This record gives sequence, structure tokens and C-alpha cells, in this order.
Amino acid sequence: MRRKGLSLLILFVFFMPCCLFAEWAVVRYVHDGDTIILENDERVRLIGVDTPEVKSKYREHDEYYGPEARAYLKGLIEGKRVNLKDPEMQGKFDKYGRRLAYVYTEDDLFVNRELVRLGYAEAIRYFPYKYKKQFLKLEKQAKKQKLGMWG
Repeated sequence: MRRKGLSLLILFVFFMPCCLFAEWAVVRYVHDGDTIILENDERVRLIGVDTPEVKSKYREHDEYYGPEARAYLKGLIEGKRVNLKDPEMQGKFDKYGRRLAYVYTEDDLFVNRELVRLGYAEAIRYFPYKYKKQFLKLEKQAKKQKLGMWG
């Protein structure tokens, strides 16, 4: 019996951490190309990407390609279930109180990555994150192909 308990503990230690910082949620609203609001009103900032800003109560005008980035993200995930993963951030929030997360669609499309790959976002450079090298490479390719805001 003791051996079974140890086995369960080992399973928990090795397999549960990946699930502790992942959850399914429905996106109620896409604020801009890198910020979403969930049905429970939690604000989520996509890790590793920065999109141009859109007009809001804080900003008088849209930045170039901001509305396009927002529209793309809105069409992709607004009103849909997404999987939020943040293993390296472990539930951290940015200075605006937004939860930091990687976002995946139900068919496992990595949203943060797609925004950079298609030229809707640039890779964040000022802090470390798991996909930084990949995102920088994808941004370089998008610029070379003149995709999205790079066109």
C-alpha cells in the first residue's frame, strides 16, 4: 500500500505542474491585438507579443495596423474557448493587472505565435520567455515576406 501512495505522489509531482498553470476559458471580448477579456472579466495579456494600439479611452487614435491586429484576433478567438497556459509565469500579472498567458485555440493553434508569424505583432524583446528566439525568427521572416504590418 505504501508503494502505491509513493507512485501517486511521483505522478502528481511530475505531471500536475503542467496542468496547474493551464485552463480553458471563453473569450468574451478582444480589447486589442494582444489583450483579451474572459467571460469572468479577467484580463489576459498574451506573452511575448506586442501589437499596435487601438483607439480607446486612453488613446486618441489607432496606431498603424492596430485595428487589423485586433480584427484578426477577434475573428480567431472572440466568443470561443481557449486554453491559457503560463508555466513560466505561474500566474503572474503585468503592471496593469493583466494575467500573462500563452493562448491556444481548441484545435491547438498557438495564437501568440500566429500573431507574430503573420505580421500582426512583433516579438517582445525586453524580458525573457520560452519562445523568444522562435518569435524573433518568425518576426524576421514576416518582415522579409512583408506580411501584415511589415508590408
